[in-house]
Amino acid sequence: MPCSSSWRLSYQVHVSAMLPSDVPLPHLGPSALLLLQLLLSPTSAFFPNVWSLLAAPGSITHQDLTEDAALNVTLQLFLEQPPPSRPPLHLEDFLGRTLLADDLFAAYFGPGSPSRRFRAALGEVTRANAAQDFLPTSRNDPDQHFDAERLGQGRTRLVGALRETLVAARALDHTLARQRLGAALHALQDFYSHSNWVEMGKQQPHPYLLWPRQELGSLAQGKCSHGGHFDRSSSQPPRGGINKDSTSPSFSPHHTLHLQAAKLALLASIQAFSLLRSRLGDRGFSRLLDITPASSLSFVLDTTGSMGEEITAAKIQARHIVEQRQGSPMEPVHYVLVPFHDPGFGPVFTTSDPDSFWQQLNEIHALGGGDEPEMCLSALELALLHTPPLSDIFVFTDASPKDAFLTNRVASLTRERRCRVTFLVTEDQSRCQGRARREVLSPLRFEPYEVVALASGGEVIFTKDQHIRDVAAIVGDSTADLVTLPLDPPIVVPGRPLMFSVDRLLQRVTVRIHGQVSSFCIRSPEGVSQGPEEGQGPLGHTRRFGQFWMVTMNDPPQTGTWEIQVTAEGNPRVRVQAQTSLDFLFHFGVPMEDGPHPGIYPLTQPVAGLQTQLLVEVTGLGSRGNPGDPLPHFSHVVFRGVPEGAELGWVPLEPKGPRERGLLAASLPPTLQSAAGPFSLELIGQDGAGRDLHRAAPQACTVVPVLLELSGPPGFLAPGSKAPLSLRIASFSGPQDLDLRTSVNSSFALTSNLSRVRLEQNESAWGRLWLEVPDSAAPDSVVMVTVTATGREASPVALTHAFLRLLVLAPAPQDQLAAPAQSSGPVLTTASPAFRPSPLVTWGRAGGGLAGNPWWGTVGGVLLLLGLASW
Repeated sequence: MPCSSSWRLSYQVHVSAMLPSDVPLPHLGPSALLLLQLLLSPTSAFFPNVWSLLAAPGSITHQDLTEDAALNVTLQLFLEQPPPSRPPLHLEDFLGRTLLADDLFAAYFGPGSPSRRFRAALGEVTRANAAQDFLPTSRNDPDQHFDAERLGQGRTRLVGALRETLVAARALDHTLARQRLGAALHALQDFYSHSNWVEMGKQQPHPYLLWPRQELGSLAQGKCSHGGHFDRSSSQPPRGGINKDSTSPSFSPHHTLHLQAAKLALLASIQAFSLLRSRLGDRGFSRLLDITPASSLSFVLDTTGSMGEEITAAKIQARHIVEQRQGSPMEPVHYVLVPFHDPGFGPVFTTSDPDSFWQQLNEIHALGGGDEPEMCLSALELALLHTPPLSDIFVFTDASPKDAFLTNRVASLTRERRCRVTFLVTEDQSRCQGRARREVLSPLRFEPYEVVALASGGEVIFTKDQHIRDVAAIVGDSTADLVTLPLDPPIVVPGRPLMFSVDRLLQRVTVRIHGQVSSFCIRSPEGVSQGPEEGQGPLGHTRRFGQFWMVTMNDPPQTGTWEIQVTAEGNPRVRVQAQTSLDFLFHFGVPMEDGPHPGIYPLTQPVAGLQTQLLVEVTGLGSRGNPGDPLPHFSHVVFRGVPEGAELGWVPLEPKGPRERGLLAASLPPTLQSAAGPFSLELIGQDGAGRDLHRAAPQACTVVPVLLELSGPPGFLAPGSKAPLSLRIASFSGPQDLDLRTSVNSSFALTSNLSRVRLEQNESAWGRLWLEVPDSAAPDSVVMVTVTATGREASPVALTHAFLRLLVLAPAPQDQLAAPAQSSGPVLTTASPAFRPSPLVTWGRAGGGLAGNPWWGTVGGVLLLLGLASW
């Protein structure tokens, strides 16, 4: 299927025509049958892939198929598992409506429940799917697209990718699982476009395609080539082509069969999602797609002898969150704990069970050590490797980092993972006499924490030992669905007030101020003021803990422009946060026009010299001040330098597809290409009543000077093996003279044939790396390979990082997903609630885990192939 479209489609078929002929209807529950009727009703329509070029209007894309299949299986899960403390869902309520993630979450979890994490997880799958047409390691591989009549080999790759999805999900590595799921769905969907299954008159998905022990049967004898404008083999005997990728005759010789191929590909995609659900169970499947409004809870703890109060504070907050949210939709579904001291850090502890997390946290005590500095950034990097994207990570320490050389790498990693890091630092002079110091420490020794916090959208909060328990209350607040409101100016400037805008969709507005503050004044849009006095005031309730103030504004807050005037010494910090479901996701993309599937190649950061698009997905559009109001909308985006806030330009946002989908795009202004430092995104628009809306991205972005693509081996990593890795580095903005450095987990060996390169504009270089996996490597352990490009003295270039995330896996002694007895294919049923899996608990490895990232961004093609003997 193509990666481009701009259209809608409706069609109607009978339920019996959608199922494999050998799967009896009694195997499907009533909700599944009704769900399939809903899926194919005349009012149903596919959403366009709005990030693509308009090369083939009216075409169904991989993104359409993947999103629709995921939403339908999610609805089926919601129908079969009634929400706790809420009335059950009824399928009739969704008939005649387009399925939207926001609507599903509001109906199941309650009004205003954010679908942001689910949509972000689904975005990982869809981007990994589309990337198969762009990555150099996959775009020309016929086995990954069911091309060149290599159907047996294609089925082997497809089944292998689904198996890898299952194994990675069970190892709680959901980023890898989503990457492999995207690759599997791409191949599965391509089968119906690139084979002659549709030409043979088939009206149902292939009954044996997902079962490796069943024969495919006679297919594709002399079917010619892929075909289309870019297929060089289409002019060679046998001439022609049969692809049904699009509705355009220029791209697809059999374009008239496109809709029939898309119908079967959609049904097959639903089968694949349902198969994973049945094998993982409902809890495991929900974790795979992050079907929850809740955040994870991730702690990085200094365990040296002086940290007793800080560890107690972390325990109190963790216990409070667990007890307060247990059984509710906001209960965390993923817990991460990483201790550190000197010279060690780790191991990482991850679990989905709050009781296991509490037990492990309760066993941590402040022992030994006591000298400064400590291995804080190494522990944080390990936490980033195991923490889901869009999460908050809290670091408790009273020491500066011994491993400050990791600062830029960890900062880059927080942007890749979209995780926000908050440092709670107790630099208490009353205790410094008891903490040994091996050297005279610089007053700037905490600067690495500032760099990481700025890159991640977090903050560094300095407090004292006696206040840490109260200040740590921000942990519970931050794990709620909060947005950070943009300030103008973003930093305190003497004599100038900080201004921020409050709209009707915000609740629980909180102002945090910390530093050497002598006084402050908050003024409402109506001119009412409140100072730093503790207790209840006219605008809200103020709490003070040393030099840390927290003001919780009265609900509902007054709408309009607010002001904060701060009088202080040094660099005081001000942050305003609020609870809302109206937020946005974003990534960047580069138009690809020179291949058989025009579309957008996704990146997490723009690359200098490349024409780049900003791609925005607004979440929570269903929330509005009054039920009858029009939908809120965003009209343009403003780019500002970080941290000073100088405007770097603005561009209009162009809606793509149906308005309720919330998809927007914009071309980055040329001024950003010359931006020397990081920049922020601020969306400007109006709510349904025509009042101003402001939303800011939590993380800063940066233009990277070169593109790094790091690709993994076509197979799994096994203990004692040696795996080849591919590296591509490209410059699009001018000559670059670069040094390349590599790193990997301490017990692994990594060699490279490329350590220095000089590139001219629009020039690329390729390198080969070899990763040696030790015999002692434990199965299910995560490996992180990092490549860093730095400019040499004659050509100074900002650091650029590429991260490759791999998983060590021992071959399974038995079938992981064997077909059920006397079954010819997957059945659209789910595991019984009585057989829910027990909570998952995994241990990482101590001493040097490196942190990972999604496959896109400055990385390019990150591919992981695990591999087992059979399903």
